[in-house]
Parts: sequence; C-alpha cells; structure tokens
Amino acid sequence: MQTTVERTAEHTVKLTIEVPSDQFDKDLDKTYRAIAREVKIPGFRPGKAPKPIIDAQVGHDVVLEEFVNASVPTYFRTAVSDEDLAPIGDPEVDVEQLEPGKPFIFTAIVEVRPRLELSEDDYKGVHATRPSTEVSDEEVDSWIERLRRQFAELEPVERAALDGDFVTVNITVTKGGTEVERLTREDYLYAIGSGEFGARLDAELSGTKPGDILRFDDTLEADRVGEDLAGLASFQVLVKDVKALKLPDTDDAFAKTASEFDTMDALRADLREKVREVKEREVEGVIRDRVLQAMVDTVDVDLPDSLIEDETTHRVHHAEENAGRYGLTLDQMLEIQGWDRDRLHDDSRDHAVRAIKADLVLEAVARSEGIEVTADELGAEIGSLAQAYDRDPKELAKQLDRTGQIVTLAGDIIRTKALDILVRDADIADESPEAVNATPAEPAEEPKETD
Repeated sequence: MQTTVERTAEHTVKLTIEVPSDQFDKDLDKTYRAIAREVKIPGFRPGKAPKPIIDAQVGHDVVLEEFVNASVPTYFRTAVSDEDLAPIGDPEVDVEQLEPGKPFIFTAIVEVRPRLELSEDDYKGVHATRPSTEVSDEEVDSWIERLRRQFAELEPVERAALDGDFVTVNITVTKGGTEVERLTREDYLYAIGSGEFGARLDAELSGTKPGDILRFDDTLEADRVGEDLAGLASFQVLVKDVKALKLPDTDDAFAKTASEFDTMDALRADLREKVREVKEREVEGVIRDRVLQAMVDTVDVDLPDSLIEDETTHRVHHAEENAGRYGLTLDQMLEIQGWDRDRLHDDSRDHAVRAIKADLVLEAVARSEGIEVTADELGAEIGSLAQAYDRDPKELAKQLDRTGQIVTLAGDIIRTKALDILVRDADIADESPEAVNATPAEPAEEPKETD
C-alpha cells in the first residue's frame, strides 16, 4: 500500500492512499462472501452464491459501498501508522478510483496532533526541586484542629443562631397546598450554612432563636430535588433549639481522649512523624510532576482547538461521573465547592492544555531515546489491570486488542518510560522547608451531641 502525505493546513493533512489491485481484489472478495452469507438467494446455500448473482440480487454499487465502509477504516489506520501520524477525529474520505482489477485509490483529509522534536540538550538537566519532608508547627496545629473537630460536642446556647451553628427544626414544604413528604423533616438537626435545602433557608435561619417560626417561598432546583419537585414551594420552619460546636481544650486530657498518648507533647510528636512519613511517600510523585511541568513550561506549541475541546469535554464528563458516585449532580457538587460550570470549564481547559503538552513532550523524548514497549511490559500491565478489575488476563487482552485500546496502553507505558528518563537526568535541588505550607482538609466526621 502506497501513501503520500500533503499538509493542507497547520494541523491538517491530506493522505492519498493507493491499495494495490491484488489486495483490493482480495478484500473485495471478502465483501462478496460476507454479503452472500447474509442475503438469502434462492437456489444457493448461504455464502455460496457467485458474484454475478450477488450483483444482480443486491446491486454492484451496493457491494462496492459495503467494501468501502468495511475496508477504508483499516486502510486508513494502516496508513497513519506507517506515516507516524496521530489523527484527531474521523477523516473526510473521497474515493478517486474504485474499479476491480485496478488499484483502489482514495484520499483522506484529517486533523492531526502536532509533533515536537527535542534533542538531548532540550530535555536533559531539567531544573526542579525536591520537596522538603520537614513538618512545620502550623501543619501539626492543623491536624490537632482536625482532631478537636472530630471530638467536638454540640452545646445548647441561649443566643441567636449564627452561621456554622446547628439548629433542631421541623421543616414542612408544600407545593400548591400539598405537603411534599420527601422534603418534610421533624426534629431534624440542621447545619446552618450547609446549603442542604438551598441558600435561602440558611439565610432565614441565621439570627433565629428557639420558638421562632419561619414562613417563606423559595424555588426548588431540579438538580437538587428532581424534575418532579422543581419549582416554587412554600416553607414553614419551627426552630426548636440552637446548638454551637464546642471544641475540646488542647490539654493532656484531650490527648488521652483522642489518642493512646498521655500528653499533648507526645501526641504532637506522633502527628509530626506521621505527616513526615506521608510526605516522604509523596516525594517521588511530586518530583516527577515538577520535572514534567518544568519541561512543559519550556515548549511553545500551537494546539488545535478541536484537540483542546475534546480533552476539556472529557474532563468535564469525568467530573460529572465523579459527582454521580456520591449521589450528586454536577451542579450540586460544584455548589458545594463554590464553583460554577464556567469555572469548571475554564479549569478543565487549562488542565487539558497542560496534559496535551505533557504528552507531546514525553512522546518527543521517547522518539529521541528510541523507547519501545516490549511484549513482557504489555503483558505485565494487562495483568495488573486484570487483577484490579477482577478479569481474566487473556480475555482482557483480547478485548483491548479488539477495541484498539492496546495501542493506548502501549503509549502510556512508553510515556512513563520517557518520564523515567527525564527524572533520571534532571537537575534536582532540595527545597527549603519554608517553601512548604500544606493545609490538610477538614474531616468529614459529624460532631457528637450532648444532652
């Protein structure tokens, strides 16, 4: 098979693919046999009807169309592989010659990924810093605060409710005069500021005292309550009591309650050691990310908009799937995080650009170093995937090969090996402890309520 490549735009190429007549005739015969097995022709067993009869029965043009639909994708994949091209999306195909006994000729216009060319001087000796594993007093304090919140109690207060307080309430929601049982609550401990019923309820509860009755209308959002309940609803809320979060003192008594240690000094020392161990486990991953980012920052490459948008869409879809795993819609998850869809799209696009550039860098390093993937490496990776998903390795290998994902897997292995070389040859300096200022996330544990 002969292929010529013509660049028609910055990221677009036109491939003229010529399939030799003998290969064309062989593949056309396969199409005839496939049609013969599917079409019932009187007087002939399935798959045994001769070509003239098939042409007369279904039409020669239909046979040729079936051939093009079945064979062109295979010819195209072979051509782009031979020319070391990475297509973006499906090609625009135009058949130029389709006559039995002659070469089959067609053109394919397609967008392709850009390609970087790097020399050893470009990627050896990349400057990066190794993060410090020293633990600051502020980090220990942050973990102590997490423990305090974990062992916090709710204490009744006489003052008006504030944001962050907890109130015991009876909530009645009605639509058109009919009570919405799914949203009705009795003796319900509600955290002001949680946004569970929307921002309006939080705002109304702030400043209330036991015995207060709230009445207001609010719009129920479909992504929060479902399409069946969406729309204007009436709320009636009885505030029964107000409780504030009471954090324990950070004394030796707290150390005994929250840990196996008798003193705060011993607890702090243990927390410091545990945080240091976590940092040490994370060092290698951080170094790899910093080295790669340093390389990405040095490259200047124009990326096709379609490539960026495809990757951006993929990341937004992934965020939607993650929200679903927690029983939330994407909009609900974004509201919890204080984001909106515009911010998510912009953030996803920034990460998409970085990821694409990172892949281009690693692919360029792999070409420069002549990196290849071995059958043993592929087998080991498939084995790991099979174990993770409780699948038979042989069946998984067949599926990956059938769907073309085996090529993607091989690419991942090659890029990993390229990053290994980048890190191996990088110029890595120690980072000062002052440069690290981690802030651990707040725990999800609910506080304990006291009588």
